[in-house]
Amino acid sequence: MYRILIVEDDDKIASILQSHMDKFGYSALRVTDFRDIKQAYLSHKPDMVLLDINLPHYDGFYWCRQIRTVSNVPIIFLSARVGEMDQVMAIENGGDDYITKPFHLDVVIAKVKSVLRRTYGEYAGTSPMPRDIQNVAGLTLDASKNMMEWKGCKIDLSRNEFLLLDCLVRQADQIVTRESLLEALWDDIDFVDDNTLTVNVTRVRKKLEDIGIVKAIETIRGQGYRLNTSWGDAE
Repeated sequence: MYRILIVEDDDKIASILQSHMDKFGYSALRVTDFRDIKQAYLSHKPDMVLLDINLPHYDGFYWCRQIRTVSNVPIIFLSARVGEMDQVMAIENGGDDYITKPFHLDVVIAKVKSVLRRTYGEYAGTSPMPRDIQNVAGLTLDASKNMMEWKGCKIDLSRNEFLLLDCLVRQADQIVTRESLLEALWDDIDFVDDNTLTVNVTRVRKKLEDIGIVKAIETIRGQGYRLNTSWGDAE
């Protein structure tokens, strides 16, 4: 039974979510003390977090970053904020998906099922990670740790960042379509905003630059992306 931590300060919404999660066989846990969400996560060790943005004390973006310091657990944002920039910030701060309020409970369940299947379930074993270690042009990907390494510099990746880079590495110097990447990262792509993929690509580019690799991921307009193994070192 998957454990889902609900971080929502609206008691009515949190109660509805908990009841619906329980109905579908999940073990739903609610946060009631919003002063330290990170500690609540560490105490409950859930398999997924449903995280509101507008929270007392600190917002959901802050708590997402805090959780990311200790875990790559799937995090889905729930928010009444409908602006595109809020969705971008959610992904940039470490979220895996974003659902706007008011939401349809069936959509929430569909997204929860999709992310859980990708992370732990039937699709986890068939996700595009055929080997624990991959290496291309000196860049090493370690699937067991969701980590990449270049010239001794190591950096952790979120699950989606790893899956994205893994797809590009396996087809290095070839064009990988946006559709292929969307299908690799999310099961129910009908519910995924195309901008979410763009944000994930931006995050991977930034992490590549952080370890010294620049101009590695090329955007092929109207088609997708390509990992160019003739990248240069950052100055």
